[in-house]
Amino acid sequence: MLNPISSLDFNLDRLSPPTAAPSVRAAAPTQAAASTAAQPVDFMDVLAEVSGSAMADLRAGEAASIAGMEGKMSVQQVVEAVMSAEKSLQTALAVRDKVVSAYQEIGRMAI
Repeated sequence: MLNPISSLDFNLDRLSPPTAAPSVRAAAPTQAAASTAAQPVDFMDVLAEVSGSAMADLRAGEAASIAGMEGKMSVQQVVEAVMSAEKSLQTALAVRDKVVSAYQEIGRMAI
């Protein structure tokens, strides 16, 4: 059974992008690449982390807008937080649309 989204924790360590150029990475694998190969990342775990991050951004945007209405935060900070939340929401909706589309295509496959 899946855990509720609210109980997900976000771990950036497993999703950090490599820092070397592609040609350098191909010639000499880094320590991070070796450790990533040793620990396979589950697709469900990645989706859980991304959704947890999106929820954190949405909560931060909501808290920033409330703080802005109370006069505790500058307009610029509120706009930045809300724009970040909007970007996260748009990304989550795009992922959802792709998942629904893939599910529908699987349903149309001939058995």
